[in-house]
Amino acid sequence: MNTKQIFSSLLFLLSILVLIPWFIATSGRWDLYYTLTSVALLAIASAGVWLTFYIGRINIGQGAFALLGGYITAILITKAHFSFWIALPLSGIGAALISVLIGLPILRLRGVYFAMITLVLTEVGRLSALALPITNGAKGISNIPLPGKVSLFGIPIIPDFATLENPRIGFYFLAVCLMILCFAVVFRLVHSRLGHLCRSMQQNEELTASIGVNIAYIRIIIYALCSFMGGIGGSIFAVMSQSIYPSSFQVADSINFMLNCFLGGLGYVFGPMLGTVVLYFGWDLLFQTGKYQMLIYSSLLILCMLILPNGLLSLRLPGRKNS
Repeated sequence: MNTKQIFSSLLFLLSILVLIPWFIATSGRWDLYYTLTSVALLAIASAGVWLTFYIGRINIGQGAFALLGGYITAILITKAHFSFWIALPLSGIGAALISVLIGLPILRLRGVYFAMITLVLTEVGRLSALALPITNGAKGISNIPLPGKVSLFGIPIIPDFATLENPRIGFYFLAVCLMILCFAVVFRLVHSRLGHLCRSMQQNEELTASIGVNIAYIRIIIYALCSFMGGIGGSIFAVMSQSIYPSSFQVADSINFMLNCFLGGLGYVFGPMLGTVVLYFGWDLLFQTGKYQMLIYSSLLILCMLILPNGLLSLRLPGRKNS
């Protein structure tokens, strides 16, 4: 990273970790914590979808893994009495393992067939949650306890969320810190040898395979990492809401994860983050237009993709990719 990138990163960290909490405290808009936490969780899931785009695959099934992560956490906490801090990584790992089982056969298919199959995954996940006894059917799982205290050598590291005057503050810092970590990992991956192989697969899979690269193996790794991010996002969402239902993540959510990547820019690591912010708040602003909301929303998206095919970040960083 050059000096300008380091300065931009520090400014971003200062904004979300200091300036935004200060603004919320002075304005009294405590509801913004829930909104911004939701944006951070959506950005994490969208970053995973961006990774599948990076290997030349269209993923329209991330909502299934977010739903899976939420249910794994809810079941582990309410039925097995696990700590949230143990259930959180287990939810991501569980989602990743399921994605490997699903991805082994379908990732060998050409891109269009992979996209068609992932399109039904979210609905399959929803119907499974409705049918399985362990998920409690349509009633879902509610009254999920808030995260407890974490201590290291007797020194409290993370407070008990239930004792906080406003637990949303705790969820905000948890979500944004994980979002920062998630995008740092993606940035590092893109600029690693594996990232260069992924880029070559995106351009020409046959040529990449001809030099001895196991492209099926790389696809599985990337898809598992993508699903891990979805599972993590769904896990935190379930505990923040203290409930999870089959309708918590639907096909529309999976499509939005994909649109976040398109809107921000597929050629930029931080495209999903910007796309999530613009899409989330843009939809809320258009709520004022009433019955014309969907018409204006879809028209603006189509117009943006026609005028800015490389996403919103191409306005600020012309000619630069994967940064």
